[in-house]
Amino acid sequence: MDALDLARWQFGITTVYHFFFVPVTIGLAGLVAVLQTAWVRTDRPEYLRATRFWGKLFLINFAMGVVTGIVQEFQFGMNWSAYSRFVGDIFGAPLAVEGLLAFFLESTFLGLWIFGWDRLPKRLHLATIWLAAAGTVLSAYFILAANSWMQHPVGFVYNPVTGRAELTDIVAVLTNSTTLVTFPHTIAAAFLTAGVVMLAVCAWHLSRASEVAVFRPSLRLALWVVAIAGVLLVATGDLQARVMTHQQPMKMAAAEALYDTSGPASFSVFTVGTLDGRREVVSLRVPHALSLLATGRPDGTVEGINDVQRRYEQTYGPGDYRPVVPVTYWSFRLMIGFGALVTLLAFAGLWLTRGGRLPAGRWFWRAGVWAVGLPFLANSMGWIFTELGRQPWVVFGVLRTAAGVSPTVGVGAVATSLAVFTLLYGALAVVEVGLVLRAVKAGPPLAEPPAPIDGADDARPLAFAY
Repeated sequence: MDALDLARWQFGITTVYHFFFVPVTIGLAGLVAVLQTAWVRTDRPEYLRATRFWGKLFLINFAMGVVTGIVQEFQFGMNWSAYSRFVGDIFGAPLAVEGLLAFFLESTFLGLWIFGWDRLPKRLHLATIWLAAAGTVLSAYFILAANSWMQHPVGFVYNPVTGRAELTDIVAVLTNSTTLVTFPHTIAAAFLTAGVVMLAVCAWHLSRASEVAVFRPSLRLALWVVAIAGVLLVATGDLQARVMTHQQPMKMAAAEALYDTSGPASFSVFTVGTLDGRREVVSLRVPHALSLLATGRPDGTVEGINDVQRRYEQTYGPGDYRPVVPVTYWSFRLMIGFGALVTLLAFAGLWLTRGGRLPAGRWFWRAGVWAVGLPFLANSMGWIFTELGRQPWVVFGVLRTAAGVSPTVGVGAVATSLAVFTLLYGALAVVEVGLVLRAVKAGPPLAEPPAPIDGADDARPLAFAY
């Protein structure tokens, strides 16, 4: 491997690892806010206990997400300095807004929520967790706006003197059509992920008839969230596929192993191609389905890999513009498959728990516990598909990945940092899993309503609630 390959592996590993925590943070923030709202409205102690229990898991995950996210910023300067120099004028705006507005909103009100249990009025304290949850969503939007510019660059001009992309329209960047379809899809995936985590923990406790009063309401909330998020993922994914077909036809063609332009085009349920990814050997297809997915019409024409390759050669010059077809093809299917499985499980759970019931057999509890890994796999497959399907471009149609790597960083330096980060992240994974399992096994804390606020306690020090 050369420095480019190692740099891509390092960025891929750290990005996928960091994105284990991002969707759980976004989703759990909203779910904790819902549970605390239920407590404020009903004053039922089981909702307070559930709020503090899920809030503890949320805080553990939030802290790990911050730690792993900081590394992403350093890699731009370490391994991708040429890329950073090229996109710095564009990325500076959304990333600055994310840091100065969204992250500060999120962290400030999260701090007030942590330390304000016995110092703030109930409704004001409730507002802090809602504002923190809003901060997580805003943060996701600005990050996705930056990433979407890599997929579909808009609002800029290229300066041949400086060799940089220069921002001309920040509104165009923030309202990029790719952002507008990617954002709801990602948020839906975040709530599906957090919902499955909540489902798995509830299944583990309820299978032991532990704290039923606390975990049954959480189970029902989780099932509804996963079911609704799963439906939203189908709808937003359909919109995203159409935008992707228009903007990056090679990615859609590779996702379907469609080698020659077809209209109507069939959807590949299962395809085996040659090892070099140049042609199809065996395929099982559903007629007209790909045309409907890609164009919204059952008779729509979808460009194939070979035809897009020839067109790109005429537009961008000689070169291989095909991604790794087997990886693109299977990551797309695994993303959909894992998401569909947990959505079906949620609908089954809603039926089995209707009318105050709990599932009688153990199959549902076991399926609920073991399903916890599926949304994380789906999210990872989605990012792998999105990023590898764009290759060989780091900024589509503008900057190739090979031109973005740091020119002065050698194989030894990248290999060393790759090994260090991999070992460090492995250690952090052990810490994260240990803390989460300990908190899950401990169960919800006893109900301790906040002490009444009066003037006599003004000098009392802040207390960490967890």
